[in-house]
Amino acid sequence: MRILNKDDLVNHGNVSGRKVVAELLDAGLDAIDPYLRVKEFLSLSGDVLHINNVGFEMKGDPHSGAMDVSLNDYDRIFVIGAAKGVQQAGKAFEEVLGDKLTGGHLIAKHGEKIICEKIGVTLAGHPVPDEDCVKGCKEIEKIIDGLTERDLVFTITGSGVGSLMTYPAGDITIKDVSEFTRLMQIEKGVQTSELNPIRTHIDRFKGGRISRLMKKATVIHLTTADPSKKDTPVERYGYFEFLEKNTFLPTLASGSTYQDCIEIIKRHDAWDRTPESIKKHLLSGTEENENVSVYEFESFSQRFFGLIYKDATIYPAVKKRAKELGYNCLFLSECISCEAKDAGAVAASIALNIERMGEPFKAPVVLMSSGETVVTVNKENGVGGRNQEYCVQSALKIAGSKKIVIGAVTTDGTDGPGGLKEKGAPACLAGAIVDGFTAAEAKGQGIDLKAALKTHATSLPLWKLGCGVHARENVSALDLRIIFVTE
Repeated sequence: MRILNKDDLVNHGNVSGRKVVAELLDAGLDAIDPYLRVKEFLSLSGDVLHINNVGFEMKGDPHSGAMDVSLNDYDRIFVIGAAKGVQQAGKAFEEVLGDKLTGGHLIAKHGEKIICEKIGVTLAGHPVPDEDCVKGCKEIEKIIDGLTERDLVFTITGSGVGSLMTYPAGDITIKDVSEFTRLMQIEKGVQTSELNPIRTHIDRFKGGRISRLMKKATVIHLTTADPSKKDTPVERYGYFEFLEKNTFLPTLASGSTYQDCIEIIKRHDAWDRTPESIKKHLLSGTEENENVSVYEFESFSQRFFGLIYKDATIYPAVKKRAKELGYNCLFLSECISCEAKDAGAVAASIALNIERMGEPFKAPVVLMSSGETVVTVNKENGVGGRNQEYCVQSALKIAGSKKIVIGAVTTDGTDGPGGLKEKGAPACLAGAIVDGFTAAEAKGQGIDLKAALKTHATSLPLWKLGCGVHARENVSALDLRIIFVTE
């Protein structure tokens, strides 16, 4: 069970409804364990490493098929990468390979407990990169610099890699990248999908450049994210379509251009405030120093697998648990990407309509959604997160309802940058669970939820109300949101 404070979450307000929502969130969180998925992906028999392709490769992969790798063909085996919760996968590699693993290096988020023993770990900044990101990349660079045809390398990337694996190119400094990230993503509220193309063009590793540096070795890429996800739960990316449009995973091909980056910055009215080193680098970009193309990436003969496909893990797990509890679970949307509080207001409105009119669904019903909302903080510096704001806005909207419970978490267990300083509380909440009683409970304790939203300081109020979710950290499959309307 990933949720660590379930008892506190379900002992007040709409107790029975809160128990259902907590169970469903936990079911989804438990379904995305990269440790278990690596154990399913790899198995060692003597000196032969079997790599399973079923459930791990993308549709249309031209290299389709399982692999039996003779370790006698290699002198060294390394594991490198970066992501939130990446150590869970790294630990599984250590256990499967044992003494045959030479070592490696992973970059994880500040606050995570170091659990890897043979693979080195650097804890670094997310969502804003810091000097430790560069330190981690330099450790990876030491490994890459000496690679030969007799080396086998596994890479692991996933959500959070855009910040964690930051190694500024040219004359760009980590301070420049940090300031630019804060400007775009935190102050301007720019979606990660728009920030990523820029990240790939101002970095030494991203845009497939790191794979270009490893082309002498045998390289197998893994991601803890879902590479097949489009902006719709119906269609999924195939292998080549993903490579052509990828701006997320730094180890693979990337189809964006320097001009794309300039246009994104200007569209958000941020060009004049962008550090000069970044503007100069983007303006001097040419075809010769572009990201790795799909054609070039395919020439490397490197394999690529996904560890976690959400339509085969988290979503079925939530639906299964809902059915076990006796409820119908409907998928509302996989692509909700807007201001978090606005998404919360809409979610609450849908729930109220179900409660009052029985439309568009009859209660009891569970509605599930995913995606990645944003919080535009401007100059505020309160401690909170997008799922917390979603829930606080929902709580205000459903105030007085006896039938609605709404919960939302980020699946990696860290909703926002963290910084909560309260006895017994985690530094970073995973999200929250609220109901129609939450607003009244807040008023009774002298907590101003509207002020918390305005200052983006939602963590402390939610924790004091017994609504803040504390979850064990893991990899990210974006957000999981549950709306539950009882009869």
